[in-house]
Amino acid sequence: MTTASLQTKTLTVKKENGIAEVHLHINKSNAYDLEFYRELNAAIDDIRFDTDIKVVVLMSDMPGFFSSGANIAFLKAADPRFKTQFCLFCNETLDKIARSPQIWIACLEGHTVGGGLEMALACDLRFMGDKAGKIGLPEITLGVLAGTGGTQRLARLVGHSKALDLNITGELLTPQEALDIQLVDRVFPQEEIREKTLEYARNIASKATYAASNIKLSIMNGKEMPLNVAIRYEGELQNLLFRSKDAQEGLSAFLEKRKPNWIGQ
Repeated sequence: MTTASLQTKTLTVKKENGIAEVHLHINKSNAYDLEFYRELNAAIDDIRFDTDIKVVVLMSDMPGFFSSGANIAFLKAADPRFKTQFCLFCNETLDKIARSPQIWIACLEGHTVGGGLEMALACDLRFMGDKAGKIGLPEITLGVLAGTGGTQRLARLVGHSKALDLNITGELLTPQEALDIQLVDRVFPQEEIREKTLEYARNIASKATYAASNIKLSIMNGKEMPLNVAIRYEGELQNLLFRSKDAQEGLSAFLEKRKPNWIGQ
C-alpha cells in the first residue's frame, strides 16, 4: 500500500516497499524559494530516519520540468546577505542527500537547469528521458556562478575541464549529450522514464541494501581522502559488512545454491 507520509505545498513523499518517491510540485517550472528548501530539508530528515526506506526517487509532477532552479524574482528581491545564507542552507540540505544512507535517484522527465541540476547532482544517480529537454548550468548568464554545488559536484562528476566549459559558457545539453559525458547515468524513452527508474529502484531495494548503503559511503567519503586512507576506510566498512546478518545470509545462500533472504542488517 502506498502512503503519503508527508504532503506540503511544494512536495509530496510517498512510501511503498522500501522506496520513497519525492514528488516536486512547486509551480509550473518548479522554480523554488526558501519555503521549498525548508520543506525539502524536512522531507530528507524524515526519510533518513526511516529504516524501512532503502531507495529514494526524486521526481517532478510538473509537465516539461524537473526544475528550473531558484526563483529569479525571489533572489532579485533579497539582499546579498540573505542570498548567501540561502545558498548555504541549500548546500547543507543537499549534502544530507549526498550523505544519506539511502540510494537517491533523480528521475529527470523535463528541463533540468541551474539549481534544478544542482539538486540532481546531489543524488547518487541521474536517469533522464530522451525527450526531457535541456540540462545544464546557465548561471553565468545572470552574472553569478552555480552556488549550490554546481561548480564542485559537476567537476567531480565529469572532470574539471568539462565542468569549467559548461559553467563558463552556460551551455545546455540534450539528454544524449549529457549521457555522453556521464552527467546522467541512463537515458530511457520518454514514455518509460518514470517506470524504468522505479523498476531500477525496486531492484536495488530487493537486494543487500545494507551493503549498498556502505558501498555508497565508501565511494562518497573515500573520494575526499588520500587513496591509502580511503583503502583503509573501505576495509573498515568491509569489516562491518562481514559481521552483518546479510553477509552471513549471502554466503550461506551461495553455498546452499538458493536465493538469499536479505533483511538489510
